[in-house]
Amino acid sequence: MPTSLIALAQLNPTVGDLAGNAAQILQAASSAHAQGAKLLITAELSLTGYSPQDLLLRPDFLAACEAALAQLAQDLHTAAPDMQVLVGHPEQDAASTLGHWDDARAHPPLFNAVSALHGGRVAQTWRKQYLPNYGVFDEQRYFQPATAQPPALLQVAGKQWGVLICEDAWIPAPAQACLAAGADALIVLNASPYHAGKAPERIAAMQALQQHCPLPLVYAHMAGGQDELLFDGCSFVLAADGQVRHRGAAFARDLIFIDLLAFFGDKAAWAAPVLEAWPSAEAEIWQALVLGIRDYVRKNGFSRVALGLSGGIDSALVAVLALDALGAAAMHTVMMPSPYTADMSWQDAQELATRCCLQHDEVAIAPVFEALKTSLAPMFGQRPEDVTEENMQARIRGLMLMALSNKTGALILSCGNKSEYATGYCTLYGDMCGAFAPIKDVLKTQVFALARWRNAHNPFGTAEQPIPERIITRPPSAELRPGQVDQDSLPPYEVLDALLAQHMEMGAGAAELQSAGFQPEITQKILRLIRINEYKRSQAAPGTRISRRAFGRDWRLPLTQTFV
Repeated sequence: MPTSLIALAQLNPTVGDLAGNAAQILQAASSAHAQGAKLLITAELSLTGYSPQDLLLRPDFLAACEAALAQLAQDLHTAAPDMQVLVGHPEQDAASTLGHWDDARAHPPLFNAVSALHGGRVAQTWRKQYLPNYGVFDEQRYFQPATAQPPALLQVAGKQWGVLICEDAWIPAPAQACLAAGADALIVLNASPYHAGKAPERIAAMQALQQHCPLPLVYAHMAGGQDELLFDGCSFVLAADGQVRHRGAAFARDLIFIDLLAFFGDKAAWAAPVLEAWPSAEAEIWQALVLGIRDYVRKNGFSRVALGLSGGIDSALVAVLALDALGAAAMHTVMMPSPYTADMSWQDAQELATRCCLQHDEVAIAPVFEALKTSLAPMFGQRPEDVTEENMQARIRGLMLMALSNKTGALILSCGNKSEYATGYCTLYGDMCGAFAPIKDVLKTQVFALARWRNAHNPFGTAEQPIPERIITRPPSAELRPGQVDQDSLPPYEVLDALLAQHMEMGAGAAELQSAGFQPEITQKILRLIRINEYKRSQAAPGTRISRRAFGRDWRLPLTQTFV
């Protein structure tokens, strides 16, 4: 066969930005067409972004999607007239009706679909057959599964390509049907949310699929943040023998070209791939968290962020993540010392701000704290000081940060970590204040590891060794009372985090945790803290998901319940 190219566009869509997402597709198509590509592949729901959630229940949104798809087909015909483009989108079936989602009105069933756009129109459309309904996925709330659908085959450059949408490739039957119908290769369109280590897992899953369907395969993904979810890119190409022939950029947009002569078996035409080694866990997670901040801030229309810089490790880590995501000019940090703030905390916060060239201010909370205690004294009477006064300090700081946000338009970053959110070791309307919590899914032990890693590496060229060593080595403390350290209230973080990982990600209950070696007293205490602090987490800011199970869309527990 003559040499020809196809292209894979790894894009960064924003949910609901139909015009912007279509523009990304059109730009990629123009670039691919200029190189002579016959086909451009985009990701699952590339037109809408993933996942539109309850936007899919709005008729006006679905009508806008249909219009945007039709307009994109016309624009592509002008920009790339000889090229086919695969676009993911929702599709209504006007030929039948279902009951409405909340009343008796009828509406057309909705499908998760992909269409081939060619010649100024929608040339072919296929629908997703298997709908995930676990973890962060709830596609069965919105979509109907395709049934009695013939194998999805697209003809390009004299070859038949089987087209699969995400979950359809995790189950052998759709691919086997394509093979039986004469497919020469597979295209898999995906929107696969990130967790640490997910990229090699996807490759292994597709290599396992090739055991049932021995065809070369192109896997198209997206790269970007969408609320708590992150899409890490790393699109890839597999030869028929499962060898990785190409891997797309991680956590970034990319346009990949595939030489079909090499793809279909002429190894002389396909040089041995040079693939970068997978990054360390800390390097990968750092990139994920940086992208999560950047996209949440920018996609929501903000240009600046602010945060409280306490001199502790959590706020230090968030500050440096934001520095790498947005740059120093887009940041404002505030130190808000109390009567219990150690001199070293003030010094370390100032040192970090200096190393990172941040706009940094100091506002003492003592005058407000004393005035508030005086105002409340008639109601408090002779009751002794306790956690109430500790929480008042945190809430004063939250009040100041939110006032700064209102006045300057900066988005406030909350600095709580996963260990704190799990156990409720945080103050509602205090240190939990903020619009985005970058390390919400980062365990405290990971916080320390990431801080050490970042001091040894400067991946974005912003600041060398930005975190003062004392911030990393001193015992963590909320500094809300004299001599306070975290371990006064919690077990050692190595123990706590190991228990949390087994409980949250593996589903281990009390008996299993104790069998694994956790002390009964600690086990019962932590499980109780997790249960009684659900109300706090329900009011927390979103944060980037980096684990297999985070406090977000894949953690759904009742606020009122008694089971431990």
